[in-house]
Amino acid sequence: MATTPLSFFLLSLLSLSLNAQAQTPTAPAPTPSGPVNFTAVLVKGGQFATLIRLLNKTQTLNQIENQLNSSSEGMTIFAPTDNAFNNLKAGALNGLNQQEQVQLLQYHTLPKFYTMSNLLLVSNPVPTQASGQDGVWGLNFTGQSNQVNVSTGLVEVQINNALRQDSPLAVYPVDKVLLPEALFGVKPPTASPPAPSSKSNSTVAAAEPSTGKNSAGGRNVALGLVVGLGLVCMGILS
Repeated sequence: MATTPLSFFLLSLLSLSLNAQAQTPTAPAPTPSGPVNFTAVLVKGGQFATLIRLLNKTQTLNQIENQLNSSSEGMTIFAPTDNAFNNLKAGALNGLNQQEQVQLLQYHTLPKFYTMSNLLLVSNPVPTQASGQDGVWGLNFTGQSNQVNVSTGLVEVQINNALRQDSPLAVYPVDKVLLPEALFGVKPPTASPPAPSSKSNSTVAAAEPSTGKNSAGGRNVALGLVVGLGLVCMGILS
């Protein structure tokens, strides 16, 4: 059977196509992602210089990144902006010692990855990294749809967006520092020692001897002796 020019042309195109596919290099497999860099997330956000400085000062940053890259649960962090720290009362942050500053930072961290929609399904209060210590260290979440509010009992702030929301790390900027009641709540007054009861005073008074009555009795006895002695002398002389 004779080969027509059209058939020859189509066979040539098919041959060239197969050769091109065979020579095309295979795309390299995606390399596994490296460890999550929490600092890079904050730096990219551009308004967290105070938070970064505090994280480094207390060495909390290393703890967060070590746990983040070794835990299967992930982590959720609420990041106060520079304005949030600036709006604190004067001396509020500097008035905390080193351990209390660590607790404050841990209070902004949940030891589990939560998307914004997940935060609306939690059971309040949600434990934080500071939970398990004395005081109230949980956070409460309310809201609906895409609106989430977080409350400490002293402060409530709305979460509007995320700096990062990919497992294993979620980072949400907040316009207020989350103040725990354990550090910033009203301290109960110190109990004063009880006043002595009136019953005790009267008992002590009754136990004490009455010096006035005894003195009067002693004077009467002496006077009687003098009078008696005088009468005896008069009888002798008579």
